[in-house]
Amino acid sequence: MTTLRNRQWIYTKRPEEIVDNSHYTMKEGTISMSYLKPGEVLIKSEFFSIDPYMRIQQSNKNTWESPHPLNIVQGGAVVGQIIAINDSNTSLKIGDWVLSYTGWQEYAIAEVNSLRKLDPNQTSVTTALGVLGMPARIAYFGLIEAGKPKTGETIVVSGASGAVGQIVVQIAKLKGCKVVGIAGSDKKTKYLQDELGVDAIINYKKHPSAIEMKNELSRICPEGIDIYYDNVGGFITDAIFELININARIIICGQISQYSRGLDNPELGPRFLHKLLYKRATIQGVLARDYNHKMDQMLKEMTPWVISKSLKYKETIIEGFENLPSALNMLFHGKNMGKLIVKV
Repeated sequence: MTTLRNRQWIYTKRPEEIVDNSHYTMKEGTISMSYLKPGEVLIKSEFFSIDPYMRIQQSNKNTWESPHPLNIVQGGAVVGQIIAINDSNTSLKIGDWVLSYTGWQEYAIAEVNSLRKLDPNQTSVTTALGVLGMPARIAYFGLIEAGKPKTGETIVVSGASGAVGQIVVQIAKLKGCKVVGIAGSDKKTKYLQDELGVDAIINYKKHPSAIEMKNELSRICPEGIDIYYDNVGGFITDAIFELININARIIICGQISQYSRGLDNPELGPRFLHKLLYKRATIQGVLARDYNHKMDQMLKEMTPWVISKSLKYKETIIEGFENLPSALNMLFHGKNMGKLIVKV
């Protein structure tokens, strides 16, 4: 095999607030089949997943794991094609599309048993990064297992037009809930209402304080709130606690409003534990990795929904490997609709 030029984005500096190109260095090297050990494949990366958790991993403190090490390739999920194999026992073949966690590099070596084979004849391969990938896993199990939705209940979803939120609102509708979606633009709220069928929408930028948000939620949800699926945090979440019902379930999936304001020193909100006491409510954090072992269960139910288009999705695809750091920055300015992906 001809030696290939391989560009990599190396994570070199921890951000204090927003992440941008200054926290990365582009490195150029080479790679070839001769580097493969038995049981390994060489992948040509085509689509890179851009996710808020990347900013959490860049904290200088332990979160669910140790901080992302400096001076190595930025981690992340990737969809690509196999271009070389050093394994006579695998059913994988050259040309197969696979999902890997090989990070921000144009070519990558991965172990065969770490890959998920994709079927481009069934759904677009990019769905493995979004509506049939990690965001779907946490949307599905976070809502079903932590939220325990019941027909007729009211659920509010913040970040509702994002990669996770767009799935949560649709599953909640399928489970018979009244769904309120919160997003940051009229374009996004229109998408939620017109295309995804949520029952009510709020553009949080038009209600930019806890008091204003509480008043709008009170108008929309006179029956109170049974489930809150939180992807955002901040004043939106502060407002929710004023309106929860008895035995409400609060699911903390993300706090993106805090990530670019100094992740290790988040804003302080009002004291709300007494609200949980009065309402006998629960609050639970959820991580996608906790449900890795249930991926097949999620795919079994959700893949037919995607194929039949009963579950819809949006993707924002940015062209160009060189744009990976700036794409990550986009997440914290609300510039994407649905799942954010970079295409080589």
